[in-house]
Amino acid sequence: MFDFHSKNEQTMEVIAIQKSALDGMKNDIKELLELTENATRKYDPIFKGEKWLDNQEVCLMMNITKRTLQTYKDKGLLPYSKLNRKNYYKHSDVQALLEAGQPYSINDNGSTDE
Repeated sequence: MFDFHSKNEQTMEVIAIQKSALDGMKNDIKELLELTENATRKYDPIFKGEKWLDNQEVCLMMNITKRTLQTYKDKGLLPYSKLNRKNYYKHSDVQALLEAGQPYSINDNGSTDE
């Protein structure tokens, strides 16, 4: 025999509120969405169509060490942006450096030759 009142039974809670309160909440949510869109709109040109990479992704993509990446940054060879103490690099900048040829080679001990 099948038990319709098994452990998987779920209950539904119904809450009744006035329509005016619901409409007020809808308006508040709509205003919050507009504020969020307005606050982020100025950043759209920066991020649109551009993929950003972190340190690890750049090192993997370029097959370099973190120390070599730091050298590229120190020498101004690879532009980056800092957000919350983390560096990000435009994919197009990394690709351009790859296509130009890496300016340093890596020794067996992990250091770089200039």
